Amino acid sequence: MMAPANAGQKPNTAGYQAQTPMATTRTPEATKEQDYEQLKRRIHGKLVDKLDLSRVGELEGDTLRREIRLVVEHLCDTEDTLLNRAERDKLVEEVLDETFGLGPLELLLKDASISDILINGPKSIYVERKGVMEKTNVTFRDNDHLLQIIDRIVSKVGRRVDEVSPMVDARLPDGSRVNAIIPPLALDGASVSIRRFGANPLKLEDLLNYKAFTPEMVMLLEGAIKAKLNIIISGGTGSGKTTLLNTLSSFISNKDRIVTIEDAAELQLQQDHVVRLETRPPNIEGKGAVTATDLVRNALRMRPERIIIGECRGPETLDMLQAMNTGHEGSLTTIHANTPRDGLARIETMITMAGFELPLKAMRSQVASAVDLIIQANRLQGGPRKITHISEVVGMEQDTIVMQDIFRFEKMGIDESGRAYGRFHATGIRPTFMDRLEAAGVRLPASIFRQRTLMED
Repeated sequence: MMAPANAGQKPNTAGYQAQTPMATTRTPEATKEQDYEQLKRRIHGKLVDKLDLSRVGELEGDTLRREIRLVVEHLCDTEDTLLNRAERDKLVEEVLDETFGLGPLELLLKDASISDILINGPKSIYVERKGVMEKTNVTFRDNDHLLQIIDRIVSKVGRRVDEVSPMVDARLPDGSRVNAIIPPLALDGASVSIRRFGANPLKLEDLLNYKAFTPEMVMLLEGAIKAKLNIIISGGTGSGKTTLLNTLSSFISNKDRIVTIEDAAELQLQQDHVVRLETRPPNIEGKGAVTATDLVRNALRMRPERIIIGECRGPETLDMLQAMNTGHEGSLTTIHANTPRDGLARIETMITMAGFELPLKAMRSQVASAVDLIIQANRLQGGPRKITHISEVVGMEQDTIVMQDIFRFEKMGIDESGRAYGRFHATGIRPTFMDRLEAAGVRLPASIFRQRTLMED
């Protein structure tokens, strides 16, 4: 056999050597950043070794953080590094966040102007402010670091995420909703979506100031809640359905017994008599799951005066409609749909998911008799969120559910900043449920329904 031409010679590494300077050459800023990260990890490791876990368990939140801060500051002093005061304070805060909080996420969670945090792998983090998406400079050390933070979030609410169960829904202490999906399903590193619900949730006055709806619309919705109409809030992802549901729930009497059912508890009801239920995913053997359907059926035995489902997305829809039709008036829920009519079609689809082959007319009769009002929330171009329809479900006409718009938003165009604008209209139709409002002691002036433009955005 003929020997290779380079037999006995050293392998040709010229190509490799030519690439090496490019691969290893770092800017001074990159070198400084790497040194800073190594310093932070070193101090964090020393802190973990130094902590007296028995004493840590005895201390409470702020006291514990103060004491640990002193330890971290002492550890900084023992390091032979030249840090100015600002850098030292930043390092101390980041080590504390890594120890007690959610690491790099803490900086974003402290910013009240951020409504969404979207993590596409450890080095790509986006936030949404006032409806506009922007990339941040915040990064995680690597994918393992990101996985540690995800595990810290989900373990606090009794959930888990691993290769067997790589998708999870959870929540933060302030009620913010978290969804995480990790490798092997997420190809570029773990992906996390955080929908913020701040410590001070938006109130009715805030939504009015943002021109999400008009005072006339609020008067009707307040009356509908007090008269115990069954209401469905329809909308797309990020349209403000849960925020609107929280806002409307403020009109519920403090004397009512309310049962809430959610996949990840995020509703923030202000009433005293509230029972909060949350679904449970299966365990590692695939057993022990508690679904929304199970919770709805159980809720009916808990003597609820109102049932609120965070979101109907499956077979529980049929049980919810049954509850609405059997004396549990004043129930509220949300669904994903782009228009009120699409919302009704989606409800029909979800009923079929329960496994019952109901005739179309019977199914629609159930919906028409159960649902009184559909509120459509949409997120328009550029970020503004509006209630685009308040529609009454009137009844059945042959095989079709009859609806009528009471208030409507008309989109008129896009301004120079790329935001959609328009105007709110009263259609001139007086709701057929006015007698129910009056029986509940709600008196609305007839003028609010007069056909006209209510407000221009």
